[in-house]
Amino acid sequence: MPQARIELLQCMPIFGGVRADILEFLLGLCPVESVSKNGYFFREGDQADSMFVLEVGKAAVLKSWRGSDHLLRTLEQGDCFGEMAVMDLCPRSASVRAVEDCAAIRISAGNLYQVYAKDLKQFALIQMNMGREVCRRLRDLDNRLFSVTMETPETTS
Repeated sequence: MPQARIELLQCMPIFGGVRADILEFLLGLCPVESVSKNGYFFREGDQADSMFVLEVGKAAVLKSWRGSDHLLRTLEQGDCFGEMAVMDLCPRSASVRAVEDCAAIRISAGNLYQVYAKDLKQFALIQMNMGREVCRRLRDLDNRLFSVTMETPETTS
């Protein structure tokens, strides 16, 4: 297992503090998916059970509104996406399209279950880290929404 892949995961908030042997075990279970420029990792509304770690390339997170896709965020090497699906198993809330040729590690809920079976404490750490990351993103969005709300003049009827 290339050490660079383990180090990539260790630099991410979701895998921070997770032992190298557990990451090596996890990476041994997970396929790498290649997506060509303008191809999709997944589309909004798709059924889901996995997250991705972008190893190569750039991708766009897109949300559909009134028939058009709108950019929410650009992803680069080392970014993870789709982790909400591992936590709630609900359909995708946005699409992710490759801006350039990409490769990403696909980590499914089943792969994480195998970590659970191997080392409960390391699994719990990953789950807590995922919860923290989702909360961090929610807090950021709350602050952005508040800022927009406060800058928008109230309309009177």
